[in-house]
Amino acid sequence: MSDPTTVPHLPALRMGRSYESLEKIEVRDHRTGELKAVVSTVNGGIVKRDLAKIGAARAALKRFTVAELIALSAKAGDLFLNGTLPLGDRGHTQSPEDYVATLSRTSGLPHVMVRRNMAKLHYAMTHLGEVLNGLSRGLDLSILDRGFGEQFGTKLSFYPTASALGLVMPSNSPAVNSLWIPAIALKTPVVIKPGKEEPWTPYRLIQAFITAGVPAEAFGFYATDHDGAATILNSCGRALIFGDKSTTQQYAHNPAIQIHGPGWSKFVLGEDCVDQWRDYIDVMAGAISDNGGRSCINASAIVVPRHGAEIADALAQKLGPILPTPPEDDNARLSGFANPKMADFIEGQIEEGLKTPGATDVTAKYRNGSRKAVLDGGTYMRPTIVQCDSFAHPLANREFLCPYASVVTCPQSEVLKQIGYTLACTAITRDPAFIEQIEAYPHIERLNIGPVSTMKISWDQPHEGNMFEFLWQRRSIERAW
Repeated sequence: MSDPTTVPHLPALRMGRSYESLEKIEVRDHRTGELKAVVSTVNGGIVKRDLAKIGAARAALKRFTVAELIALSAKAGDLFLNGTLPLGDRGHTQSPEDYVATLSRTSGLPHVMVRRNMAKLHYAMTHLGEVLNGLSRGLDLSILDRGFGEQFGTKLSFYPTASALGLVMPSNSPAVNSLWIPAIALKTPVVIKPGKEEPWTPYRLIQAFITAGVPAEAFGFYATDHDGAATILNSCGRALIFGDKSTTQQYAHNPAIQIHGPGWSKFVLGEDCVDQWRDYIDVMAGAISDNGGRSCINASAIVVPRHGAEIADALAQKLGPILPTPPEDDNARLSGFANPKMADFIEGQIEEGLKTPGATDVTAKYRNGSRKAVLDGGTYMRPTIVQCDSFAHPLANREFLCPYASVVTCPQSEVLKQIGYTLACTAITRDPAFIEQIEAYPHIERLNIGPVSTMKISWDQPHEGNMFEFLWQRRSIERAW
């Protein structure tokens, strides 16, 4: 076991200043238990005290124009992807290769998936001008520098909605950090509670921004308890929280807190296309299993008017045989669990659901082994495809942190009455009337028409909240001077 005094220590960053606390948490290799880092933790009182001074962080960002911060963000993106950056306050540094290996060891993501997530973050940071152009609908962003201006023949003025953007981050996928990246160019400090097993990505991003020239005081990094997380969520003015329904539901009616919970993303095959279902098996299988099934935009239900048994069987044949592989394998398809109890929970939930008539685990006959698997000390969940007779079944609209999907038979006329909230929906249909109905359905965040993976996102279109509109609001203005 590593000596806690020799492994990297990630301090709290209190408006950019490193702070070592007496209380620390340990971040360990999910397979071997080897200590990889210690992280200073702080209580809600310290977070609250720092947030009382957040005005200085806003002032530091205000000295830059939006255009300058976009350029610094692009520089930070290159440093994040390619640079060797500080890692904590004990003289350690982290190369890109170190980052990939360490994140893999503590989170369970194989190297190939970490690198893909890195590429997504790099793209978002180096194309931030395009992203903000889309989010702001072509606004001349220099208006934010001046506070007012005129565009499209209209007087415009915007004001910030928050003193900072608070973030309670998860550990499941590094690319979720892309959601807060625009905040810096929008002159908004970020206050981050990192995921317990994944402090690496937000810390590396912060170091990349600081190295690129963004003021250090624009960043807070607080490993903290429930009280500290609540302080971040309730005191910044605007905040994002990630988690399951039980974690996020208490904030469901607070417009200042953007919830990122289960996505319940889906494929819907229309009456006119379902007979050609074989043409779409590959895109559906990829949407279910890409990124190890850990994203909220992974498809977790395939909704069809008929051919449910055949479609489920074809998906099961493609996904069922998948086995865990060493994390260094470039063909790795599955992610391990930092907390093996999560795998036990998922296994228990699926097995309990299968006791209710009307559902069949179609992957069982192709799996050649158990759903839960152990490799080199790591715990994995292999893919599961469940055929459900209707949306009434408890497994029909479930989402788990692994490749899981139900294939649900539902008449086309009933689909929009049954599917509920859907973060990303791919509708495979050419029927103009059905497309019009889907486009008018208010509970789909991102809509793809045609065989496009639910995992495909457009950075210049918000798929889960518009960060520009979240952090800036328009006001009426008339200036006589």
